[in-house]
Amino acid sequence: MSAKDGGYFSRLVRKLTSDVDELDADEMSMRSGAEGAQRACDCRSGEEVTVMGRLRSVELCPTNEAATLEAELFDGTQGVTLIWLGRRRIPGIEPGRTIKVRGRMAERDGQKVLYNPYYELQSPVS
Repeated sequence: MSAKDGGYFSRLVRKLTSDVDELDADEMSMRSGAEGAQRACDCRSGEEVTVMGRLRSVELCPTNEAATLEAELFDGTQGVTLIWLGRRRIPGIEPGRTIKVRGRMAERDGQKVLYNPYYELQSPVS
C-alpha cells in the first residue's frame, strides 16, 4: 500500500466516522480558501477582510431609528455577523446561501461583525 492509498483510506475512515456538521465545516473552509478568502478565525478587528461562507440565519432587526438586516455567516472556522444598516431585505440574502463578503472587520459584544459589507452571491457547488 502506498502513502497515497493510506491518505485515501484515512479520508474515507474520517468521512464515515465524522459528524456531518464537522465535514460541512471542513468543506466550507477548504472552498473559501480556494476562492481566495481569509479564514474568519484569522481576521482581526480593524482589518480589511474578504470572507466566504454560508449564511446560517438572516433576520430583520427593527429599531426606533431604522431597521437593520442581520445575517450570520459561517466559513467553517468561525461565525461573522453581517449587518446592513437601513435595509429590510436584500434579494439573495437568505439562510443556506453561500456568499463572499468584503469589508472592515469590527467587534460588537465580543463577536466579529462586518457593517454594510460588499457581497457576492456564489453559485451552488454541484
